[in-house]
Amino acid sequence: MAETIDGAALDQLFRTARTMNKWQDRPVPESKLRELYDLLKMAPTSANASPARFVFITSQEGKEKLKPALSSGNLEKTMSAPVTVIVAYDTAFYDKLPQLFPHADAKSWFTSSPAFAEQTAFRNGSLQGAYLILAARAVGLDTGAMSGFDNAKVDAAFLEGTGWKSNFLVNLGYGDPSGTFDRLPRLSFEEAAKVV
Repeated sequence: MAETIDGAALDQLFRTARTMNKWQDRPVPESKLRELYDLLKMAPTSANASPARFVFITSQEGKEKLKPALSSGNLEKTMSAPVTVIVAYDTAFYDKLPQLFPHADAKSWFTSSPAFAEQTAFRNGSLQGAYLILAARAVGLDTGAMSGFDNAKVDAAFLEGTGWKSNFLVNLGYGDPSGTFDRLPRLSFEEAAKVV
């Protein structure tokens, strides 16, 4: 049985981790992005479907391609972030199921219903985007997730011909704490949950 991780790890992942809006001028090496992915890919998805796809934008050229799709409130922090990840999902994720879920014909579960496939891809791709945030924090990176962008422009600029659709963006790097806001309140257990 798994044991609770120590308080320092809980702080790093949840309690003291913050959404970053300003970034240190410090690059993130590709090896760190691979380390992050190797963690997040191990987390669970329905039928091990793993529908999320990630585009790690690290170049100035890539950032300039992304710029027209960003809302004004997300422009500066995204352009200055060392990495921006397009968290996307593959609408034909089921093509990988013979490899990822070989003990059953899981592909047929999704090819018979495009609506079910889309729902599964979006839900589990979103879940994997959350895993990306936690994995990034676990390997010493800060994050800033956001949805203020034009999905159609991002899809046209980066995902054309792939069958992938953008879901949300996550800025990655080493945060500058001067860009954080005071910690906002959270709902209590009683406000957000019930035990039945």
